[in-house]
Amino acid sequence: MKRLITNILTLVLCLTAFAQTPFERANEQYTQGNYDEAVELYIAQLSDTTVTLSDRSKAYVLYNLGDAYFRQNELAKSILSYERALRLAPDFDLARQNLEFAQSRIVDNIEDKSNFFLRQWINNFRHLLTTGTWMWLSIALFVLALTTLLVFFFAPSDIARKLGFHTAWVALLLSVVTLAFAARSHSEQTDRSQAIVTQGIVNVKSSPDRSGTDLFVIHEGTKVQITDRVGEWLEIHVGDNIGWLRADYVEVI
Repeated sequence: MKRLITNILTLVLCLTAFAQTPFERANEQYTQGNYDEAVELYIAQLSDTTVTLSDRSKAYVLYNLGDAYFRQNELAKSILSYERALRLAPDFDLARQNLEFAQSRIVDNIEDKSNFFLRQWINNFRHLLTTGTWMWLSIALFVLALTTLLVFFFAPSDIARKLGFHTAWVALLLSVVTLAFAARSHSEQTDRSQAIVTQGIVNVKSSPDRSGTDLFVIHEGTKVQITDRVGEWLEIHVGDNIGWLRADYVEVI
């Protein structure tokens, strides 16, 4: 009898585990502190070509993967995962908060001086919605502009015509702005010119070869802008600094 009960319990546990989604199994490993197993399951889910995930779902997996890496003190991989999550879901506030916290832990906390407050405010506002949402909003505003333009041409009263005219040009202007936001967000999602340094300490060279002069040093987790490539070497910008490093020292976002 005791053996029968044991077998039944084992069967129930097996069925429960089988019923769990890969994401749920990964989250369970994470909550139990098994971060290595959680990382493997998150990566397996992202690599599984038999399952189609939406951009939002992928972003959540990448966000949890970033958390698991952070728990392992894998700072560069954590930052890389958060950055990739935000590429898919720019309005993902938790990923942005965790990214900022992780970036505060890196050695090279280099401020981009070109990113003045107005530009930063516009970017923050643009990240409130996804690329698709900005696109649909632009289309809706364009339709509104056309509709109110018809009111301007055919309305019987002067007040209605004035209202239609002003509404039309405002809606058209906003349609252009939201279309620009959608285009910029799409460009960010497909941008392959930014990367994260994955090595502990990297000497950036003056030329694309080992004999080049060491210009400056950057550390794990630093975000760089790729501007050129020569063989296995990349020309990168970090703040006001420019130099060359090996391509295998970074991973593209």
